[in-house]
Amino acid sequence: MFDIQAELKKLPESPGVYIMKNESDEIIYVGKAKILKNRVRQYFQNNSAHTPKVRTMVSHIDHFEYIVTGNEVEALILENSLIKKHSPRYNILLKDDKTYPYIKVTTNEMYPRVFMTRKHLKDKARYFGPFTSGLTVKENIELINKIWKLRRCQKVFPRDYNKERPCLNYHIGQCSAPCNRLISEEEYNKMIDGIINFLSGKTEGVIAELKEKMEQASENLEYEKAAEYRDTIENVKTLNEKQIIENMHIDDRDVIAFARGQGDECVVQVFFIRGGRITGREHFMPENCQDISDSAMLSEFIEQFYSGTPFIPKEIILPCDIDDYELISQWLSEQKGQRVSILIPQKGERKRLVDMARQNAQITLDKFGAEMKREQDRTKGALEEIQKALGIDFELNRIESYDISNTQGFESVASMVVFEKGKPKRSDYRKFKIKAVIGANDYASMYEVITRRFTRYINEKNNIGKKAGFDRLPDMLFLDGGKGQITAVEQALKDMDISVAVCGMIKDDHHRTRGIIYNGREISMPYSSEGFKLLTRIQDEVHRFAIEYHRSLRSKKQIHSILDDIKGIGEVRRKALLLHFGDIDRIMHASEEELAKAKGMDKRSAKAVYEFFRREK
Repeated sequence: MFDIQAELKKLPESPGVYIMKNESDEIIYVGKAKILKNRVRQYFQNNSAHTPKVRTMVSHIDHFEYIVTGNEVEALILENSLIKKHSPRYNILLKDDKTYPYIKVTTNEMYPRVFMTRKHLKDKARYFGPFTSGLTVKENIELINKIWKLRRCQKVFPRDYNKERPCLNYHIGQCSAPCNRLISEEEYNKMIDGIINFLSGKTEGVIAELKEKMEQASENLEYEKAAEYRDTIENVKTLNEKQIIENMHIDDRDVIAFARGQGDECVVQVFFIRGGRITGREHFMPENCQDISDSAMLSEFIEQFYSGTPFIPKEIILPCDIDDYELISQWLSEQKGQRVSILIPQKGERKRLVDMARQNAQITLDKFGAEMKREQDRTKGALEEIQKALGIDFELNRIESYDISNTQGFESVASMVVFEKGKPKRSDYRKFKIKAVIGANDYASMYEVITRRFTRYINEKNNIGKKAGFDRLPDMLFLDGGKGQITAVEQALKDMDISVAVCGMIKDDHHRTRGIIYNGREISMPYSSEGFKLLTRIQDEVHRFAIEYHRSLRSKKQIHSILDDIKGIGEVRRKALLLHFGDIDRIMHASEEELAKAKGMDKRSAKAVYEFFRREK
């Protein structure tokens, strides 16, 4: 039995990360500490200064673990990694984990290309962004391709000179064909310089050059071409105005501010300033912000946000001080490879930017805050309705749902979808190919899938094999099926000595959700209730995911009819057998005489089919 007081005495006076767990061995909080012994002991002291949130968390702590690190920066990095991996319920959670698009100019190769990417690498290429809108990136690239005749191929020069004729883009006037040396490297690089100026906001030279071409075309009575140049000029001006607000003197900076609601609602607004211009903005809605100070909330946001983005600016402007200011500054500087300044301005231009970000955060909160609260209450209410209908006294924080999909004569596949706090968590979805079951046997297939899933859980908990995100136990399994599927799954769990509640979702004759089966009884819920609607969403989602996976495999011809594996059974006989017997299961159990009665079959082919399935069994 875990003795918390005894373990507290063993804590080292070293930096590291501590991991709080409940009696179900679920990670409920992850934190970092300069001195583990001092920080962890604070939680268990009878301190009235604890917030309600901390007191609630401490009441659920059954045991804890810790990892000693070399320094505080290592502890911060490890803390971020564990929070992202486990999503502990008492940590602030940044759900909007996005990768932003950049425009990449491959100045690290001959005859550079321009394209969109979501990876910011240290490869000596030029990157512009991040942009919050992929549409804006595409508009920029389309305009670049319209003005400059760049290559779009992935040829490597000088290796690929004159290996084939110029491509279609050259013949329609959209490529200068460097592959056939129809443009010099010097002339091509002048175009790249123009593009870099354009992406840096220096559009005056581009517009002047386009105007000159427009006037020349007009003098030559080429009015259609002149009109095209005129429209291109307008597009350059419009796009420039859409994404740029000129006012900065430093190249790259992020401006961060936030607004709080009356409950636990919080919106954080980030303005991205690149090349001295505001290139975009984004808002985030972190969870679990109640009963935490502004400095602590902002500190945790910065840690999670910059551990998930490939680009860190030279300067980060904040509305207030943050916890662990020096530590986070050091960590960001090490991540970037040069000094990163964190500023809290009190006046001037930077203060105006912070105020603008805060105003935008408040507008977003006013606009979506009530809707966010309603959605949260609706989802929470739906889970409570399901819990009440099932008669359970534990929360359904994590639900895993499974479904089997197969087509006559085709191998089965399975899907696993995850709902956390009533919402789909798509990063945890998983797909399975059924390996050990022949034919359309949903019960055996379900047994196999559950066995494989929880074998991986056991292995990952014991640090065996590759990590694949199976190291958490769900609160309940929801199966797309009735008593047969439930029996198969419960047997699989029993064989593995794992205790997880199992519930079946059943459909009516019209293939619509009808109710649920739990502990051997069928339970109906009002069709108009939020709980029933959530059940329907779960059942529809797991079924959709399974069907989608099965179809994708079929389209790639990664699965085939079992009958195709039998020597002497081609397409004609396969179709004849399926038409005669209806499904694989009946073919598997047919006698040689019965098999020979199918159209196109003879004694030899019937014997081959009969022996194939007996051998496989």
